[in-house]
Amino acid sequence: MVTITLPMELEKAVTEEAAKSGIDAGTFVVLALEERLQRHPTQRMPSHLSPEEADLLQKINQGLPETIWQEYDGLIAKRRAETLAPDEHVRLIALSDDIETAHVERMAHLAELARLRQTSLKTLMVQLGIKPRKI
Repeated sequence: MVTITLPMELEKAVTEEAAKSGIDAGTFVVLALEERLQRHPTQRMPSHLSPEEADLLQKINQGLPETIWQEYDGLIAKRRAETLAPDEHVRLIALSDDIETAHVERMAHLAELARLRQTSLKTLMVQLGIKPRKI
């Protein structure tokens, strides 16, 4: 086990990116390091992941852009404050549909990875530290 102390700015960036992907920061760092080591095969250590698992993990960890989440969060705040304009309501519905589609695709990738690892979806999500995004 390796313990790493990150500069405050880097820790904040890692935490934000992990949240966008719906995973904890530790899992995000491990996956980022695995991805980095796979991109540079001459410098990498042997990976315990099959190429199919690595591909699925990469797809699972593709989050929506931060700008989408910011717009969505802003529209949700307006809806809660009951100040949402009709055109903003239409945009919120469209964003919600896009987010739901992305989540369906992510869950399909998670289910496939769980099948490959011969474990339950719930167990896999716990292992990867995947939790619902707080809205």
